[in-house]
This record gives sequence, structure tokens and C-alpha cells, in this order.
Amino acid sequence: MAVETRASAFQTAQRRFDAAADVIGLSDDARGSLREVKRELTVHFPVRMDDGSVHVFTGWRVQHNISRGPAKGGIRYHPDVDLDLVKALAMLMTWKCAAVGIPYGGSKGAVAVDPRKLSQNELEHLTRRYATEIAILIGPEKDIPAPDMGTSPQIMAWIMDTISMHQGHSVTASVTGKPVDVGGSEGRVEAPGRGATYLTLEALKYLHIDEETPTVAVQGYGQVGRSATRLLTEAGLHVVAVSDSKGGVYNPKGLDLAALDEHRQVRGGVSGFKKADAVTNPELLELPVTVLVP
Repeated sequence: MAVETRASAFQTAQRRFDAAADVIGLSDDARGSLREVKRELTVHFPVRMDDGSVHVFTGWRVQHNISRGPAKGGIRYHPDVDLDLVKALAMLMTWKCAAVGIPYGGSKGAVAVDPRKLSQNELEHLTRRYATEIAILIGPEKDIPAPDMGTSPQIMAWIMDTISMHQGHSVTASVTGKPVDVGGSEGRVEAPGRGATYLTLEALKYLHIDEETPTVAVQGYGQVGRSATRLLTEAGLHVVAVSDSKGGVYNPKGLDLAALDEHRQVRGGVSGFKKADAVTNPELLELPVTVLVP
């Protein structure tokens, strides 16, 4: 009996591209160059930890396409990331930039690490060493990183500073998503959540859903999720459930977001919030809500 193998992230991205290419009648010549990534860099680099030991980390920077302009894409810190996923995310960045008319190509970067297990000192050392390793690809007219899962404005500031040190002058445009006081954009932190809010409101209009108070469940309560829940609430929606990597909480009458944020700051997650019932991530996906924001 044949065993069915699950498609990898990059294979899935390619299949989606093939389906779209069929719809628009894309030529075989164009398909050939767009179906593969242009450049992929794998780096292995040592970092001295606080206890004096040296740990070797693995990272990547992948550029899918730069036909429309410099490559653009975030940097992810996560223990389960690999080259295949980074390639898929780089390809998706190309399509996202092209779809909204932004003159950039697509790229993505990552380090296989759980940043929550590193001290601030270790995180800075890892970031600066990774930035040094990929510096040959990075620059305002070549490839511009941004924050992604597990990274932050502070990490972008370290990367910008490291790239600037190598260039011998300040290169503020080498990354986006950095703090405002070093050239970042105001509103950048809440921008993804605001985008999710606008899309949700437009989807409700398009689908003619005119409930008096639509209910919402949000999977993911990091930077984007917190912004989205606040903005959706301000727009008149009723956020009844949220979750993070450790679990979720549900209150059909609505969540007290201010109290939930205080709980999260103390406990490091939403689990255990006393003003709501506990739910798992799979259970959150099946809750009877109007809108699911995964």
C-alpha cells in the first residue's frame, strides 16, 4: 500500500502558483523563472552564550524574485523553521508586493531558534552575528528585512546598526520595522492588525453580514493579534475568544481585553485568565462566531 506523502510548504506554494498561472494563461517561459527562488543563502554561525558555552545556530536568507525592485521580506526566529518554509514565504512575499503594486520583489529570512529561551544579551549577539552573515545580500537597493514571527523593532535596530557598521555609515533604510527614534515609521506596530481589521469589515459588507454585534475569535495574541482585537472592538465587533501558542480563552459574553492584557503581562500568555473559559487552539477554530481571524 502506497504511503501518501504530505506536500512541503514550498511545494504547496508552487502548486498555488501553478493554479494561478493556469487561470491567467502564463507562458511556460515566465513560469520557469517564477516557480523557483532566485537565490538562497544558508549560514551556520557560532554564538557565545551567557554561561560561556558556544552554540552554533543555522539561519537563512532567500530571495525569490527581484524583477520589480529590491527584495522585501521579514526575518523569523522560530525553532521549527527550515529552508523549505523560508523559500515558500519568500515566494509569497513576491505575490503580496505585486498584488498591491509595491515595487519590491520577495524575500524571507529566518534563524532556527526559540528567542524566548535567550537572554537579551544572547539575543543581541545572535542577531548581530546573523546580520553579519547575510550582510552580503542586504541593503536599501538589494534586500530589505522587516520583523516577523519572533522578531521585533529592537532586533531590526540591531540589524540596521550591524549593517551600518559594515558600511562605515548609517544605513537607516536597510531594514523596516525599526523603532521610531532610529528612523522607523509611526503606526508600524499596529499596521498588520489594522489591515486585518479593514479586511474583516470589508468582508462583512461583501458577504452582507449585518448582525448587530458580530462575534470574533482571534487565533494568535502576539503583536498583530493584540492590535487586531483592540481595533475590531473599537469598530463595534465583539471579541469573544483569543489564543496563543499555549492555549486560548473564551467568553461568549465578550472578553475584558484590558484585564486580559494585564494577565498576559504577568503570566506570559492568555492561559489561566479567570474571566473566561479555557479552550485549545483546535477548539477555538470551531467556536460559533461570526468571524475567525487565524
